[in-house]
Amino acid sequence: MIRLSVPLLVLLSFLSAGPVAAAQKWGIDGEMTAQFEAKVVDLLCELNGDCPAGCGAGKRQLGLLRDDGRLLIAVKSNTLFAGATLDLLPYCGERVEVDGLIITHPAMVIYMLQKHRRPGDADWVQATSFAKDWKKRNGSPDAKRWFRRDPAVKDVIGEFGKVGRPDLVPPPAE
Repeated sequence: MIRLSVPLLVLLSFLSAGPVAAAQKWGIDGEMTAQFEAKVVDLLCELNGDCPAGCGAGKRQLGLLRDDGRLLIAVKSNTLFAGATLDLLPYCGERVEVDGLIITHPAMVIYMLQKHRRPGDADWVQATSFAKDWKKRNGSPDAKRWFRRDPAVKDVIGEFGKVGRPDLVPPPAE
């Protein structure tokens, strides 16, 4: 009887564990993990009625409109210095389940997307669409430190300098 109870207890503990996916904390002040369903919206469309087809085809900032009416700006994905637009674009105007971090700051509240899936789907998708797209567009085997190799970034730095103003020059490294 005891031998049968132990495997049963182990099985029951796995079944009652709750959601498998859990966002990874990054150690940012004001962060909290947040997994929820929301509608993917074009922020400009939602705020002032400027609504191009397909949420702007990847050229616009997207947000998550929750059931409680709260609108969160989806500003970050799992790729360094890259936004979440390409990950959320396939869900434009539709519901999505997201897993990530809500960062609360006195000036604003933002969402950092780590995973997404269609409601009801079993498998999560990592929020790495920007890296995949960048590798394809630039013929690169990886997107590590993409921001140091990107032609558009290099053009902006060439025109405006590393700190955003050509008249300001950072001190030399010691």
